Order: sequence, then structure tokens, then C-alpha cells
Amino acid sequence: MRESKERFRHAAFHDSLTDLPNRNLFIETLRFHLEKLKSTPEAGFAVLFLDLNRFKTINDSLGHSTGDRLILHVAKRLKNIMGEGDLVARFSGDEFAIILTNIKETEDAVSFAGLIKHKLAAPFNLSGRQVFTSVSIGIAIGNERYEEAEDILRDADIAMYYAKERAKPYDIFDTTMHTRAVNLMQIETDLRHAVERQEFCAFYQPIIALDTMKLSGFEVLIRWNHPTRGLVPPNEFIPISEENGMIVPMTLWILRESCRQMVSWHAIEPSNKTLTVSVNLSGKHFAHNSLVEDIPKIIAETRIPPQCLKLEITESAVMENAEQTIAMLKQMKELGVQLSIDDFGTGYSSLSYLHRFPIDTLKVDRSFVGTMEDGSENGEIVRTVIALAKTLGMDVVAEGIETIHQLHQLQILGCEYGQGYLFSRPVPRDEVEKILENKMRWQNIMPNQQYIIPAPQNDLPHLRLAK
Repeated sequence: MRESKERFRHAAFHDSLTDLPNRNLFIETLRFHLEKLKSTPEAGFAVLFLDLNRFKTINDSLGHSTGDRLILHVAKRLKNIMGEGDLVARFSGDEFAIILTNIKETEDAVSFAGLIKHKLAAPFNLSGRQVFTSVSIGIAIGNERYEEAEDILRDADIAMYYAKERAKPYDIFDTTMHTRAVNLMQIETDLRHAVERQEFCAFYQPIIALDTMKLSGFEVLIRWNHPTRGLVPPNEFIPISEENGMIVPMTLWILRESCRQMVSWHAIEPSNKTLTVSVNLSGKHFAHNSLVEDIPKIIAETRIPPQCLKLEITESAVMENAEQTIAMLKQMKELGVQLSIDDFGTGYSSLSYLHRFPIDTLKVDRSFVGTMEDGSENGEIVRTVIALAKTLGMDVVAEGIETIHQLHQLQILGCEYGQGYLFSRPVPRDEVEKILENKMRWQNIMPNQQYIIPAPQNDLPHLRLAK
């Protein structure tokens, strides 16, 4: 009877895969150290929260049994570096936590985090295959302000996410991190209401044909009109919506709204009927087969000519699940819409895959366009992208054009389209209608004809850009 009770207790407080202490035992031990700290202030300790990087990729590509073996090896390496009185626990998946005792100063915990990084950097031999991983570590130092064990563990967890965001091996918790975490939680809550209350609005940035300087179309960008904060910058809410899946209904809303709006602008006069609207699709959409069903429904509902709708997907999203993405893009292409790869050159696309995608347009990222003038290699990157596009029968849109000199260089290189502050910032619907009244307004920045040099169509030699 006593033996069975011991087995039950062991199972209740240990992880079944690694036999390390689990969260329950970790929290119980953490409470003990917090109590001890009250009576013995010199009994310093730290909590380290660990998360393996790329574990999901390893699990998905090599199988869950290989993932389990990796966890076992990681657990063994961690256990081997624990000192007397220290505790390492496995929580779930690829998460581990450590109570590090005998901490005199923060640097002691930082040094130990460096040791963990070093030990886990060596390759793991799993059934004859070498596997590499790394770790993100959050550090929280025990002190008298912590009343509950869960609070210090939460702060170590928050610091770990900071480390992961910044691609650092570790980060040390400070109170500003908690404030930001609370703010992010509030934004997420507000976002859920925003979807329900339709607090989003569409802004449009003109896309210009660089050979004629005529308006070609618009890229639509979502904005959040918060009831108390006003317009919230996209970088504050787009990453959160990507994480929690709200990006999917948000994108369907902006897709429907921009198609409906473009149809109404087409009706103003015949010359508007060729204008296109470009809508960004999140990589999250490609995990939903419903996307291929949603797009034709919206086309039918809004009656937009399919050829006037451009769907943009980032380079990294294209490559995340290349085979599935190719199949979905081909189905979209059959609808008659145009397809673009956004931010081209910033990701990791393989040329062996690129020609298989039914892509019409490559968009050169603003980071390359913005530094073309400083003599860096980015001018060569832009030239190469344009040459590659021509070889593959695609056209090119350059983002982030801000100066006339950048415009001249892009025209010399044969770039077909461009957008950026030189032409216009993203503007609300009312201002678009003013732009439509004068679609030739950019003619006054047309360079002298002597600058327009046709770009070679085949293998481009080194081209000195005009100064």
C-alpha cells in the first residue's frame, strides 16, 4: 500500500517522459524558497524559464518520436549541470524551468544561462542523425516583493519571450516587461472587440507605372480606429492578430471592403476600369483551406473583375509550406486574380521553387530601395531581382520610393511599378477620390528622357547607377 502511494505521488510530481520534476513540484519548491527568503535574505535564488527554438520544426519534419528523444537528451544535459540545491523541471512540450540557488548577484544567473546555451549548442545524435537546437532563456531574480510562486515564474516566462523576440539567448526580467505584457493583453482584448464592432478602416497607397508615371492601382492597408486611442499603428496589432488567429477575419474584411470600394471607383469613369487593388494575405491563411473558397465568394459578391485583384503573400510565408502553398496559389490563379510575392529578397525563397509558383509580380522590399543611393550592394540586389523577374516573365513593384534619385535608378533598371512617399502616403478613402480626379498628377516628377535607358533583357552586366 505504501509503495503504491509513493508511486502515485511520484507520478503526480514528475514528468512521464523525462522523469524530471513537473510544474507541480516546481511550484511547491519555489514556494519553499520564497518563504526561506523572508527569514534568510542571503538565501538568494533565480528562476530560469527555457524554451527550445525550432522544436516544432524538428517535431514536424522528423516526427514526434524524434522530438521526444531530443527532449530526453536536453533533459539529461540540463540535469548534469545542476548544482546541489538546484532544480530543473519539464513543464510541457519544449519548456523547462530551473530554480538556481546560492545566487549572490544577477551575474551568477547570467553566467549559468551562458553555460546552458553552451551545453545545448552541441549537436544531438538522434538515431544516427545530427540535430541542432538552441534555447531562449528568461531570468527572474527572487526578491521580497514576490508573494506568490506563480508571479516569479510568470516574470521569467515574460523575459523568455523578450529573449525570443530579440533573438537573444537570454533576457533578465524588469518591470517594464510586465507593463508591456499587460498592455499587449489589453490590446488583444480590444482587438477581439474591434473585429466584432468593425473598428477597422482601409487606407490606400497609390502604385505608379514608372514608364508613364500614371496611376496603376492601390495597395490597401488595414488600420485600426481604436475608440479611445485613435489610429493604432499596424506594428502594434498585426503581430498579435497573427499569433491569435484574428488576422484571418480581419483580412477577409479588408479584402471584401477594398474589392467593393474598387468596383465603385471603376464606375466613376471608363479610365478607372483598369485600376487594380492589392491585398496582403497572411501566411496564417494558408493553413486554412477555406481561403480558396472565400476568395471566389468575395469576387462574386463584390463583382470585381478578377484581373483587377492582386493578392500579396510574403516570401517567408510562401516557403513555410511550399508544396501546399503552390497548390493553393494555383487554385487562386485559376480564378483570374493576380499574385505577388511581397518583401522579396528579405526571406529565404529557393530559386528552385520560385519558378513553380504561379506568380505575376515580385515586390522589392523598401529596405533595399531605401539604401540604393549609398553605394551599398543593395543597388545590385535590386538590379538582380529585376533581371530575375524578367527571366521568369514577372513584373516588379518597388516599395518605399522616397526620392527622385531612387525613381531614376529604378527606371534605368527597367522596374515597371513603384510606390512610396515620393508619390503618396497611404490615404483614407476620401483622399483617394481626389487622386482619381487627377491620375496624371505625378507627371511633374517625370525625369528627362535622356535618363531613360532600356535595361538589358537577358543577363545584365554590372550597371553603374546614375548619380
